Amino acid sequence: MDRLKCNSPLFFSLLVIGLVLQSCTGNAGTNEQLDEGSEMSIEDRLDQYTSFTLTTDVSKLSENERKMIPLLIEAAEAMDEVFWMQAYGDKSELMDMIDSPQASRYAEINFGPWDRLEENEPFVEGFGAKPAGANFYPEDITKEEFEAWDSEAKDDLYTLVRRDDDGELITVPYHQAFAEQHKLASEKLKEAAELAEDPGLKEYLNLRAEALLTDDYQESDLAWMDMKDNVIDVVIGPIETYEDQLYGYKAAHETFILVKDTEWSDRLSKYATVLPELQEGLPVPDEYKQETPGRDSDLNAYDVVYVSGDANAGSKTIAINLPNDEQVQLQKGTRRLQLKNAMRGKYDKILVPISETLIAQEQREHITFDAFFGNTMFHEVAHGLGIKNTLDGEGTVREALKEHASALEEGKADVLGLYMVTSLREDGMVSEGSIEDNYVTFMASIFRSIRFGSASAHGKANLIRFNFFKEQGAFSYNEDTQTYSVNFDKIEEATNALSRKILMLQGDGDYEGVSDFVEKYGQVGEQLQASLDRVDSEGIPTDITFEQGLEEIGL
Repeated sequence: MDRLKCNSPLFFSLLVIGLVLQSCTGNAGTNEQLDEGSEMSIEDRLDQYTSFTLTTDVSKLSENERKMIPLLIEAAEAMDEVFWMQAYGDKSELMDMIDSPQASRYAEINFGPWDRLEENEPFVEGFGAKPAGANFYPEDITKEEFEAWDSEAKDDLYTLVRRDDDGELITVPYHQAFAEQHKLASEKLKEAAELAEDPGLKEYLNLRAEALLTDDYQESDLAWMDMKDNVIDVVIGPIETYEDQLYGYKAAHETFILVKDTEWSDRLSKYATVLPELQEGLPVPDEYKQETPGRDSDLNAYDVVYVSGDANAGSKTIAINLPNDEQVQLQKGTRRLQLKNAMRGKYDKILVPISETLIAQEQREHITFDAFFGNTMFHEVAHGLGIKNTLDGEGTVREALKEHASALEEGKADVLGLYMVTSLREDGMVSEGSIEDNYVTFMASIFRSIRFGSASAHGKANLIRFNFFKEQGAFSYNEDTQTYSVNFDKIEEATNALSRKILMLQGDGDYEGVSDFVEKYGQVGEQLQASLDRVDSEGIPTDITFEQGLEEIGL
């Protein structure tokens, strides 16, 4: 049985509310003190983050565009409420358990009592391990039960899995489970659409507003792909599947409100057009590059002015590659949005201090913001390369690789991004700086991202790459200085070797092979741990938190 038996709207609404608010609390009690077994104090945990204010030049916005932003923020706040329910459950219930202002603040950062930078370990007493399926599934569900369940909607991106009164598994569509929040956000998007001066943005906002009421997002994704001239942009709704670490099936709610940086965008526009040629040159057999990326992909730089939900949980995003719908990607490509102000915050506050600690002194001159921006940009573009559907015709790579799909896809984008910048330099399309800048900045960025922990798809991807590159001799470690040097004569081949490995695992839909690959390379060895401990001892933050709102941007 996949749906509720009763057709009464009132019965359905009451049951859904009760089902949605099931919290992933394990053995949570009401003790308000921090977990005494943890080695980290709450002050140490908070010190992992440093604050960064999201601002932009609002003078370049029209009067209507300035009026749109408060409406979009109200919609974003509704997505925040939904993500709390998806990641944990009842936010107010958790906050009532905590009497420490510092712990409350940390729970806000993590959207729950589990530390996203420390493998999701609990930092509030009474909580056990975070359920792999967060609050998308019943806490007591097993993989065997899920896989034996005959349901066409169980792996749908936009359904919760719950139990009915008889204990049987059912699916609850997002637009019903989160009806109140979706309705509010839909109304605010429609109000913003009335103010939109760009026809493409107006159409997208109206279609996205309708999608929130139906869970059918493809038409709005296509409209979002067609937008070209809008200055204000917004990414909103259930999008990424990182939060679902049980299967990677369920999309989590988030929002990015963005203002285009037209000067930097003009510099980037040429790169997305060469994806088909780059696809042909991938270092894999032809069958693994048979799909043709769309040429309509665009690449732009933005100031992010507000984020919510999944986009604001734990480590922060500095670039976006969307939509995730494979059909839209093959038809239209994707849009790559570089969040330039957030990127600058991470570069100044985190990457430069890490390089001064772990990168050999003679190579530190190759650490540059342009290389950091470029590597991040090509990472996002590289999501469009490779293969989206398995070679056996049984479905998508995402479906085949389940909970490993996100980490492997992030790893693919990292190494193919490096492959891209190498190829484009050889063709003369990239001339700023040097390839050594890209390589050394890439190496320093591995340490930055590993610190997100293996609970993060990005952290796991970087850990795998570190160990694979070490095995391939792509870098050397100096015991005396405790620093790393890139071996410029070996890193390109290591990049190609890892690209081949990942692309073929994806194309084959080889779940067991990926599991073995992650198990082998996803380990923190003694040398790496000592290096990470050095970074921690220097007091270098792991990530940033955002100070954001109307006041911060001057509205």
